[in-house]
Amino acid sequence: MKEKHGRGAGAALEMLEVFASVGVEFFDITHINLEGEKRGFRPKQNLAATRTSMPYLVDSAFRRQNNVIVRPHHPRPVFLIQLDDLKEEAIERLQPVAFLILNTSPGNHQAWLALQDAPTDADFPRRVRKGAGADPTASGATRVAGTANFKTKYSPAFPIVEIRTSQPGRFVTPGELQALGLVSAPEPFDRPIRPAGVRAGKWPSYRLCLERAPHAHGQDRPDVSRADFTWCMTAIDWGWSVEDAAARLLEESEKARENGERYALETARNAAAAVQRRQGPGGNPSL
Repeated sequence: MKEKHGRGAGAALEMLEVFASVGVEFFDITHINLEGEKRGFRPKQNLAATRTSMPYLVDSAFRRQNNVIVRPHHPRPVFLIQLDDLKEEAIERLQPVAFLILNTSPGNHQAWLALQDAPTDADFPRRVRKGAGADPTASGATRVAGTANFKTKYSPAFPIVEIRTSQPGRFVTPGELQALGLVSAPEPFDRPIRPAGVRAGKWPSYRLCLERAPHAHGQDRPDVSRADFTWCMTAIDWGWSVEDAAARLLEESEKARENGERYALETARNAAAAVQRRQGPGGNPSL
């Protein structure tokens, strides 16, 4: 296991290589300013292009006080789990199995796990997040090592995102996570009954929601916000939780990826409220 605390472009490039070691081939790159507003987005940049552009992006980020955020894309069967907003106790348990651990701000850390195969239990990532004490709504995107965490609450001493430890090529099995006590117990299934013919663990088709969405006002294209809302309503009606729907929406919707986890979670919460209203007083979507 390597321990490092590099800054600048060197640390950013090192982080990319650690992701590449577990099969990541593409990255979405987002720029967000000090106030949390999006200032740029480059979808699905391949590894070579990301390597080439990263030194310039890091330099520009410091000059403009922009956050550089990447979302790694991994091919099947590799499956990544992001564990965010972790405290020191959780980090100590995760060090043997995480391929990457970042210090993101004072007292807060982030760990990444790589499973060789996608879990058969669709609820498994949520159970790992809960068992590790991580943020249940982690978006799957991360600030780049070597850049500053530009938030107004940290001004003027913005903390630098640092690689705490890395284990390139480290994969983990569900059994290892279970043995370390990092997987919470399954919860009672107290969600709406799925429509007949819909099997457990199935997601609605985002493509169909997009195709059937009304046109955006005055434009000859689908209203993506409406498609996102409809997709979340369907997913929640089929039994998925708000957090699960928000996390999955970030994978399905380009607009959700561009606008981040706050947009996804708000869309899912609004959809859950609509499901509950439709079901009446007896409705009980998993909120």
